[in-house]
Amino acid sequence: MNKKIVVVGSSNTDLVIQTSHFPAPGETVIGGVFNTFAGGKGANQAVAAARLGGLVTFVARVGIDGFGEKAIAGLKKDHIQTDYIYQDPVHPSGVATIVLNETGQNTIVVAPGSNNELSVQDIEGAKNRIKEAELVLVQLEVPLQTVKYTIDLANDLGKKVILNPAPAIKLPDGLYRKIDLITPNETEAFKQVGIVVEDFESASEAATRFLDKGVKNVVITLGDKGAFFKNSALEFLVPAMESVVKDTTGAGDIFNGALAVALAEGMRWNEALEFANCAASIGVGRLGAQASAPFRKEVEDRL
Repeated sequence: MNKKIVVVGSSNTDLVIQTSHFPAPGETVIGGVFNTFAGGKGANQAVAAARLGGLVTFVARVGIDGFGEKAIAGLKKDHIQTDYIYQDPVHPSGVATIVLNETGQNTIVVAPGSNNELSVQDIEGAKNRIKEAELVLVQLEVPLQTVKYTIDLANDLGKKVILNPAPAIKLPDGLYRKIDLITPNETEAFKQVGIVVEDFESASEAATRFLDKGVKNVVITLGDKGAFFKNSALEFLVPAMESVVKDTTGAGDIFNGALAVALAEGMRWNEALEFANCAASIGVGRLGAQASAPFRKEVEDRL
């Protein structure tokens, strides 16, 4: 337990409005409650991993502003190492505006700000921390050049890499063979390999495409259908756990943070996916991205 994990990625502040339905173009909807939550895929995954027992270092950029200061303070409360969160003197902290409907679905627009400035030099500065880690978890809300450098550095240091390919963009083919685990959802899998993922069979076909590109292990998250796993030896689906859905924002991030902890601790693949599914099922029953991430005892009790 308490394995070292480095998360490289984005930090945002989520500005959330709850409403009965999403507005059509040109329509004004009088919404309900407004909330401000800490967010960003990288920060969300770091918090999830830390609450579930990982010793997490987060590498990111925020602005020298109120949003950035509050983000760092919140991460410290979850005992995350913040030595490598760089404060950008020019660019503001990232912000996401989120509209949440009454069924818990969301639409999101992100202004990346300082997240777009996370650089190769920033990652190099955290090299010693990466060297000490069990694995590195990264997403795609920061520059692709920085993501590639992170993966290359982790490979050079003999560290396992989990890539959550979100938001969905096309990746260079040479990157795949350096990834130990890739964790797309259905949309991201389609963007990467061109397969429409709807069920076990299509998930298997998409996973095979990833394996052919050189990825060692594939997890495709299927929302309320669960999570599909495939590598050269195994193939299975872990069903989702039932939950009353209040907010799906950050559910995938909780899943990825939980999966990182499970794998760092040496859980078998089926145990790791069950652990991650359980964590995500708790998260969707709460509002907010980081705020909804469960603690280890909650997951163990539910399991």
